[in-house]
Amino acid sequence: MVPKIEKISESLQVGESLHWDSETQSLYLVDIFGQSIHKYVPSTNRFTTGHVGKKTSFIIPVQGKTDQFVISIDRQIALIKWDGESTNILILEILYEVDNNTDNTLNDGKCDSVGRLWAGTFNPNISEIGEDKCSLYNFQNKKVTTLLTKVGASNGLAFDDKLKKFYHIDILSGTLNQYDFDVTRGTIFCLPVYKTLANGKPIYTLNPKGGFTKFKQGLDGMAIDIDGNLWVAVFNGSRVIKIDPRKPDSIATSIQLPVKQVTSVAFGGPNLDELYVTTGKMTIFDETPSGPDDGALFKITGLGTKGLPGVGVVL
Repeated sequence: MVPKIEKISESLQVGESLHWDSETQSLYLVDIFGQSIHKYVPSTNRFTTGHVGKKTSFIIPVQGKTDQFVISIDRQIALIKWDGESTNILILEILYEVDNNTDNTLNDGKCDSVGRLWAGTFNPNISEIGEDKCSLYNFQNKKVTTLLTKVGASNGLAFDDKLKKFYHIDILSGTLNQYDFDVTRGTIFCLPVYKTLANGKPIYTLNPKGGFTKFKQGLDGMAIDIDGNLWVAVFNGSRVIKIDPRKPDSIATSIQLPVKQVTSVAFGGPNLDELYVTTGKMTIFDETPSGPDDGALFKITGLGTKGLPGVGVVL
C-alpha cells in the first residue's frame, strides 16, 4: 500500500513534540516559537490552542489527573491545568529547572513506560553554534538525573523495553545513538565496545562528512513502532525516514512531504496506525520556508505498522 499524506491543520511557526493520548483519543503538540500548546481531536476535527507566553517544547498529560499536564517553559518544567478548550492555562507548580546555560532551553520530552519523564536541552541559535553545551536528563519524584552531557542539541527520544534499548538524537552531530537501557532504574549505559557513554553506539548518521551546521539538515523528532523500527523526522530535509536499528546506517523507508522543516512524529489513532507529523517555518541559515503547507500538521496512513501508545507522566 502506498502511504497517504493528509494535511490536518493550518500552519504553526514550529510545531513539535507530538503526544497521542489513547484515553481521550486526542493529539497534543506545541508551537515552540508561537509559545502555545495545542490539542487536536480527530473524531471532531477540532483544533484548539492554549497560550503559554514563553517558549514551550513539549506537553504530556499527567496520569490519573483530568486536565493536568507537564510542559516545558524555557529551562523549567511546569505542572499546568488546561481544559483543552480555552486559550488560557493555569500554572500550578514549577516542578524542575535545569542547566545553568541561560542560552539553552528544554527541547523534546517523552516518558518511558513507567511514566518517568526524559528531556534534553537545545540552543535555539543552533545555526550559529558548534560546541557541545547541552545535556539530557530524566525527572522523577522531584529529582533531576543528568544522563548525558556535552550534547550538541538534544532531540528525538525512543524506548524499546523488549530489547532494553534507548535511542537518542543529537541534531547538531546528526547522529542517532543507541544505549542499553534499564527501565526500572531509569539509567542508560554502554558496553565497552560502544565507545563511551557520551557517544553511545551510533546506528545512523545523517551526514557522515559533517553535522547539521555544515549540511543544514538534521535528525529531529522520533517515534518507535511495534517492530522496533524508528520513524524519524528530517529537519530541512522534507521527509520522514524509517530506520531499523538492527541494520545500522541504512534507511528502510523514506516518505517525502511537501514541506522543508519536518520536526516531529508520533503514532496515533484508534489503532495506533496513523503517523502524525509536525512541521515548521522558522528562519534558519537566513532562509524562511514560505510554501502554503510549511508549518502544518500532517497525517500519514497506509504504513503497514502500528506504534506504541504514548505514556503520561507519573507525578
